[in-house]
Amino acid sequence: MAAGLREQQREREPHHLPTRRVGTYVAAGDPISRAGLAAQLRAQPDLYVVEEPQQATVGVVAVDEVDDDGARQIRSLLREGCSHVVVVSTALDDRGVLRAVESGACAILRRMEASPERLAAVLVAAQEGHGTLPPDLLGSLLSQVGKLQRNVLQPRGLLFNGFTEREIEVLRLVAEGYDTAEVADELAYSERTVKNVLHDVTSRFNLRNRCHAVAYALRAGVI
Repeated sequence: MAAGLREQQREREPHHLPTRRVGTYVAAGDPISRAGLAAQLRAQPDLYVVEEPQQATVGVVAVDEVDDDGARQIRSLLREGCSHVVVVSTALDDRGVLRAVESGACAILRRMEASPERLAAVLVAAQEGHGTLPPDLLGSLLSQVGKLQRNVLQPRGLLFNGFTEREIEVLRLVAEGYDTAEVADELAYSERTVKNVLHDVTSRFNLRNRCHAVAYALRAGVI
């Protein structure tokens, strides 16, 4: 009877399915900092620390400030296989945030705010495609983005995705099966203009041909 009661009790208890842990690589400016941060993260149940960036889903870059060397570390981890990079910086201002974002970081934390639990939560969120940024620096970043749009992209007729409106119009028609003459007729361009537009796109994005250009634009979500 006692065994039966224990079995009934187990059936009433909730079943906790194990969650998939996030493979994390730690990069820091010195071995002591790296070892200390790695030890803190190993204690987090949602993470496991790996020794090579190729084995990681998320990389952590710990720096004193996001300078040129920090930016290189971010780009290096992305090249070596980390899908997402989180930056932990001692000093952080709007210039450092912009440099980190430009280099490919998806989340940024001040070191003083990066408790092991907080950092673990940010790493899990990064693995799921979510970004994190100190709220007081978000306004500065948005201001910098606005200046980039007004002062650099708009004068060149570019959008944030790197395409011009005319390029998008041409690629949309090519995707619908129009040939060069039909695109020119539809948009009231010369055939030479259409060819030049397609050449500009393939050259700027290192694409092989117009079919590759259409595929690239589809993946980018512009057509």
